[in-house]
Amino acid sequence: MAVTAITGARVFDGEKALGVRTVVLDGRRIRQVGGEVPEGAEVVDGRGATLLPGLIDAHVHVAPGALALALRFGVTTELEMQGMNTRENRAHITEDDAVADVRSAGFAITPPGGHPSELMPEGFRPDWELPPTPPLMPFSTTPEEAVAFVPHLLARGSDYIKFMIDDGSVEGHPGLPVLDQATLNAGVAEAHRHGALTVAHALTLDATRMAAEAGVDGVVHVFMDRPHTEEVVDLVAEAGMFVVPCVCLNASMMGTTGDELADDPRVARRLDAKWDETLRSSYNRHPQGKLEDVLDTVRALAAAGVDLLAGTDASMAETFFGGVAHGASLHQELRYLVAAGLTPQQALRAATATTARRFHLGDRGRVAEGLRADLLLVDGDPTENVDDTLNTRAIWRRGARLAGA
Repeated sequence: MAVTAITGARVFDGEKALGVRTVVLDGRRIRQVGGEVPEGAEVVDGRGATLLPGLIDAHVHVAPGALALALRFGVTTELEMQGMNTRENRAHITEDDAVADVRSAGFAITPPGGHPSELMPEGFRPDWELPPTPPLMPFSTTPEEAVAFVPHLLARGSDYIKFMIDDGSVEGHPGLPVLDQATLNAGVAEAHRHGALTVAHALTLDATRMAAEAGVDGVVHVFMDRPHTEEVVDLVAEAGMFVVPCVCLNASMMGTTGDELADDPRVARRLDAKWDETLRSSYNRHPQGKLEDVLDTVRALAAAGVDLLAGTDASMAETFFGGVAHGASLHQELRYLVAAGLTPQQALRAATATTARRFHLGDRGRVAEGLRADLLLVDGDPTENVDDTLNTRAIWRRGARLAGA
């Protein structure tokens, strides 16, 4: 793989803007940030553009074609929060520079009949084959069962352990079986005993409180059932938890479609008909919710110093999972974070360095010497106008430039 020098571009290194720098790629790694262009290097003219780390979506569910779609939008890594892309099943993805890389929880610990079973229409079956090693279904109703499943999930290649805390009230299915506090506490403690990161699905304030009490490392939603309280914000902050707000998912749950995003020609040209239809739909399961309450909560968490990570909850190209699409919706999520009061640079950190740090991905998320050459070059300056993240000029995954980007 040839040495490549990206010249004349402003550089945002994942934490801060560095000004105009030359960035040199040597094979799959970043060789230097700053300095002179090496003799014989292929030069990419970055004048008028900004170079960013490849974006990381901190909450997805991977379906066929999703990782290729994500990469077309400059998302070079997706973090799967329920799915089949554990270490034992993803060797072909790790070595394929035409798709985004992925990490996975495998399947989350939940009671039989618990979330997310209520989301699937009766009789629905995805039209793709299971991997050679089918996923482990860690259904748990007691502390002993949760504890027993954790080492099995880790042995099968889960990168982190996820817990579902959901009584169905937000999804229009109140009364779903839900993990109790004792079972959650035991499962989280066992995961931590094995050195594993823990995350929780929590769409309500009470579920968020349960996660904090159990010592979960982060919640992968922000609650949407009521306005925040100072008490719960302080609880999350004092626990050192991170939050993946997934505001675009909450908007979809409230009936907001992705029409405006789908109408953007920068998005439309990268979507096929099925993903366009999906983005133009919505979950519409909690229409009584108020998006301004969600944005106020995000604003309060940010003010309290909570690490916010950008995620979408993008899933499969089906209208009942509508309002979000892989890759495209992460750019919408950045806009929502800015609307909640984050600066553009803070929002960009949420999709790069902060996520890499919290998920222990030490080889990516920043433009720094020795790291993976996962990079996104966009026209304009998204550190001032976050909407510029969609002005794609070039994308690299491990130093391989994506054709047609």
